[in-house]
Amino acid sequence: MSRIYLSPPDVGPVERALLLDAFDSNWIAPVGAHVDAFEQEVAALAGCPYGLALSSGTAGLHLALLLLGVGPGDVVIVPTLTFVATANAVSYVGATPQFIDADEKTWCLDPALLADELHERAAQGRLPKAVITVDLYGQCADYDAILGVCAAYDIPVIEDAAEALGATYGDRPAGSFGRVGVFSFNGNKIATTSGGGMIVSSDGDLIARARHLATQAKDDTLHYEHSEVGYNYRLSNLLAAVGRGQLRGLEDKIARRREINERYRAALADELGIGFPAESSLGRSNHWLTVITVEPETFGLSPAEVSRCLDLEDIEARPAWKPMHLQPVYAGAPVRGGAVSEHAFATGLCLPSGSSLTSDEQDRVIDAVKRSRLSTIRAASGRT
Repeated sequence: MSRIYLSPPDVGPVERALLLDAFDSNWIAPVGAHVDAFEQEVAALAGCPYGLALSSGTAGLHLALLLLGVGPGDVVIVPTLTFVATANAVSYVGATPQFIDADEKTWCLDPALLADELHERAAQGRLPKAVITVDLYGQCADYDAILGVCAAYDIPVIEDAAEALGATYGDRPAGSFGRVGVFSFNGNKIATTSGGGMIVSSDGDLIARARHLATQAKDDTLHYEHSEVGYNYRLSNLLAAVGRGQLRGLEDKIARRREINERYRAALADELGIGFPAESSLGRSNHWLTVITVEPETFGLSPAEVSRCLDLEDIEARPAWKPMHLQPVYAGAPVRGGAVSEHAFATGLCLPSGSSLTSDEQDRVIDAVKRSRLSTIRAASGRT
């Protein structure tokens, strides 16, 4: 049996045809018709008029902070339960991340803790320069509450929607809630360009500024004149072509991942010690990854032990994100709360969730999870 991966690329003849079209056009550099079209298509999907294709989602976060004037000495609020790129981008610009815990049910940024933090900082005259939200594992944060409290203090929001392409909050799509929205098209995402990202916004001036910075900040001269530091952050026309093919099947990919999530929930519902983060009733998750919680005292194994059992059966599984305030690189950074994110890391395990996962492969995963617990029961009873 072949190995089952967590979230492999799901590509086919459409992506191949568009890639060859880009190749045959000889537009190989980070400009071309596919780049232009990809920007327009992703921006439209996100409900924004402007988009800029980039080399990674991390580059998008970096540019978003620069666009909002974040720099040395500033503080940026970041959810502690996230992938490290969210916090690293803050460090790139010389600012300091202030970490905030997750909501217990959805694992996204806790709006109540955010409100407490902003209230306290306002009283001390030290408000943050920006707030970054994260649409974790494909589910949008609670934007009514978050945008309301940020607006009260006139603090701009950057939406890290790297994991949430195609998700919604209310009747609005992921990526549309901040001054800048950021997507990732990394190889494991629900739509991939192998590596790449995009920022979207309703502010055309911001995107024009980002385009300038992402193209080495070249001045408008015939020769290469540079008045400020820029970056080499543009996406190639070849990869944009692959991304366009991915978008054409996006709704099918989301539907399949949601089916996979529902099937895991149904199959593991009766397993003692296994649970799932709640899906918010305020929107639609794309279920980029299905995450289960494994309570060691009840299930008999830790998530790491379950992961090792699955690996022995050639199945990839990964722990939930380790909170940023527990990461050595951010040791000593300020954090409000933390217990919810710590418990999510201690119990969370991501299961194979790719849209190309077959029913038979999912059966293998489900059976392997159940067998891992059965082996513990047998060991406890002295049986083999």
